[in-house]
Amino acid sequence: MSEVGSSSQESKPYRAGFACLVGRPNAGKSTLTNALIGQKVAITSSKPQTTRHTIRGIATTPEAQLILVDTPGLHKPRTLLGQRLNDVVRETLMDVDVIGFCLPCDQRIGPGDQFIAAELAELRRGRKRPVIALATKSDTVDRERLAQHLVAIDQLGEWQEIVPCSATGGEQVGTVLEVLMKYLPESPKLYPDGVLTDEPDDVMVAELVREAALEGVRDELPHSIAVVVDEMLPREGRPADRPLMDVRVNIFVERSSQKAIIIGRGGSRLRDVGTRARVAIEELLGQKVFLDLHVKIAKDWQRDPNQLSKLGF
Repeated sequence: MSEVGSSSQESKPYRAGFACLVGRPNAGKSTLTNALIGQKVAITSSKPQTTRHTIRGIATTPEAQLILVDTPGLHKPRTLLGQRLNDVVRETLMDVDVIGFCLPCDQRIGPGDQFIAAELAELRRGRKRPVIALATKSDTVDRERLAQHLVAIDQLGEWQEIVPCSATGGEQVGTVLEVLMKYLPESPKLYPDGVLTDEPDDVMVAELVREAALEGVRDELPHSIAVVVDEMLPREGRPADRPLMDVRVNIFVERSSQKAIIIGRGGSRLRDVGTRARVAIEELLGQKVFLDLHVKIAKDWQRDPNQLSKLGF
């Protein structure tokens, strides 16, 4: 009997596929993505609406491979950029195998969550997609508040499972990974072992600069920042054991007043942004970097289709 059991265990089929985390802005999606992957692949910020690109993080175990697509927060759009970000989310939801709906424990269920729950219910009518409700930031509340939150989530819609977790505290992150993997289709690996993201380096570099630029700025600024890598070139004439990468990056804002905020008095804020971004970029690229930042104005780019296209949206 034991031999039969062990052989059936060995022949358990491998699973691989795509998962997506959704939630209103600042629900902890990017932080959870990084925790599940085990390395920074999505930028995080206390500012809402941080993520603009669908960054794929890849978690590989002996049993399964989960490709996580990080999306912008679904929200009621006020600008053309907002509409495009929502379109990105809806397109992504149609293509994934399982959806994780992030509902932070430190905030009561509100209109934003109800809006997303309705979108997910609509999506499931068209295509049966398993949705796992994730009670994120569980370390920020006591047990009584957590219990109330789980009941509210249960009443919000129909979910395959509800899992409380904390990405920063490392609580139940492994459980979230196992639950998401359980709903993936049988498939061989889609990426080789050791690959954590399929984003090109220049996209990751732009995101790291934007993350550094978002730290400590006023609330009206995050939506107005776009970052584009102008060039990334190895410095010529460097010894082979001490390479240096020259990275030139443009930070775009919409108004001269915003440019002044980013640069700071005597250039102090921009220097601080550069220092923090450079450390993260050097970690990403595994070599020394000379980072050259420039702040430029692209007037009202969030509402201008041509500007949006130029900036990669």
